[in-house]
Amino acid sequence: MKPEALKITTRRLDAQRMLVADIVRLSRRVPIFPVDREMQLGELERLRRAAATRIGWAAIFMKAYAIVARDRPALRSWHVPRLLRRPRWATSPVSVASLAMSRPRGDDTAPADRLLDPESIYWARIREPDGMPLAALQSEITRFATAPVDEVFRRQLELAMVPRLLRRIVLRWNLRSTSVKRALRIGTFSLSTLAGEGCSNRMHPTFLTTSLTYAPIDADGRMNVTLLADHRLLDGVPVARALAALEATLTGEIAAELRSLGPRPPR
Repeated sequence: MKPEALKITTRRLDAQRMLVADIVRLSRRVPIFPVDREMQLGELERLRRAAATRIGWAAIFMKAYAIVARDRPALRSWHVPRLLRRPRWATSPVSVASLAMSRPRGDDTAPADRLLDPESIYWARIREPDGMPLAALQSEITRFATAPVDEVFRRQLELAMVPRLLRRIVLRWNLRSTSVKRALRIGTFSLSTLAGEGCSNRMHPTFLTTSLTYAPIDADGRMNVTLLADHRLLDGVPVARALAALEATLTGEIAAELRSLGPRPPR
């Protein structure tokens, strides 16, 4: 085909993509660094597959990390910059998980946008996952993954439709707020993974103090787990120790709960 016969098509980014762009823009201002730990989770995988109730890895890691954060206030804290004054840090009394998930776009999306990007990213907020049974936590994650988008992600859709300047002001205010609503609106830690797609995303953007991700488990039961941390509040040693505590929680308390679910009935 001759070059003059080619036609380039351009379209404006839709509201959801603009919201993601604004979040990435804020994430670039956070000095995030990754710490990796290879965990031996073969027995946990066996228990997970044998349990009567199907429990996904996201629920397992979410609950285990929130348990670890109980005794580590820095994992429930965030940096609060202040104009012309010394920055502060604020701490939530409880953990609130922010789980990134990909959902098909709704019917209200323009057909051209659905062709370009058939799915969009949404963030599910789950309060105090450490206090929930694994079965209940998995049920809540499933609800966010299957219920109508305009029902479970109504606030995010509303924020996406706000004019850009006002939306950025709202995001920045939420990020720097010391209100209890800050934790409820954006979370105290995030969880993002591509393990279900056979990939890893160890350096995904985040503006929270910590963000957890994990790679697919290999044939020998090894899994690479990464914790991203804000260097303004955390250094490498406490992050490494948090990962060690996470592995101990996974192979201890979480494994015990999976055993208590009983075996899966034979087909």
